[in-house]
Amino acid sequence: MSARDIYLSFFMFTVDLHPDDPQYTEVVVRHMTKLREMGYTGFDMPVFPPAAGDPHADVPRYEKLRKALDAAGLEDVGLTTNVATTPAYNPTSLVPEERETALAYLKSRVDITAALRGTIMAGPVLFPYNEFPTLNGKPLWSDALQDWLQPRYRVAQPLFGELGEYAADMGVRVAIEPVDHWETPAPNVARDVLDFLTGVSSRHIGVALDSSHVVLGSSGPEAYRRDIQDAADQQRLHHVQVSPPDRGEVADSWIPWRTFLEPVLPVYDGPLLIEVFNAIPAFLTSLRLTRRKFWIPTEDEPVPGVPSAYDVAEGGIKKLRSELATLHAT
Repeated sequence: MSARDIYLSFFMFTVDLHPDDPQYTEVVVRHMTKLREMGYTGFDMPVFPPAAGDPHADVPRYEKLRKALDAAGLEDVGLTTNVATTPAYNPTSLVPEERETALAYLKSRVDITAALRGTIMAGPVLFPYNEFPTLNGKPLWSDALQDWLQPRYRVAQPLFGELGEYAADMGVRVAIEPVDHWETPAPNVARDVLDFLTGVSSRHIGVALDSSHVVLGSSGPEAYRRDIQDAADQQRLHHVQVSPPDRGEVADSWIPWRTFLEPVLPVYDGPLLIEVFNAIPAFLTSLRLTRRKFWIPTEDEPVPGVPSAYDVAEGGIKKLRSELATLHAT
């Protein structure tokens, strides 16, 4: 277990890789090289949604980035992608034309994942992230929210069936991430995703689990263990993320290590992704971050008394390896 691949999310540094910018690609290479020395074998790459136009036009940009990484000696680095849907690309829209636009967008993100030689595309790709529905200007909660969600889940099922077939042809698995109710209205727990997937035949569409959301929003350890086993039995446990509830340092955090990892490790052989949301501008408001930024070497001036992004990354991988070794020993 301690030899398992461990990835780091590039949310530590950015939400936009700027794949057309050679200077920023040099920054990406520099970070990856340093982090690989710490023991990270791969990285989760945020794929920014296009402002407008054909989303497939983004694919050559990421092909260029992969070639640049290979040329820099990083050809052995594994990559996954983090993707989110938006109101402009909404698979749950009740308007058929809008769903078609969303499907084209999601297919383009699968293409980008394949262009990066990745096999996993994960994230909140069902309902638009952080968009809470309203009726007559009033937010919907509880029963009213659940009633509003149901027809939208249904209309999205055929779309994800088609997406799964497309992803299979590209060698990519799509992992729908349930995100806790503080950030998005649905899906909030693994069971929500598994219930949705009863209407999606493709096993290339599955679930991503994140320790942060499990702690903040799940029903409890018994339900969690049942959901893990059901996802594994359906061959739909596609991605596992290790993230503290405050999205900060992993080394000393409120992650319930044994409760979270023990059901996962026997049924999941993929990488474990450490996900830290640094206090970069893109996350300040959406996540209401109050802690100081982990200063980024080569980009920021050192801040006395504040750990660097590299310090946090190194502490995180050491802690995760320690917990894996402990579980293996017992």
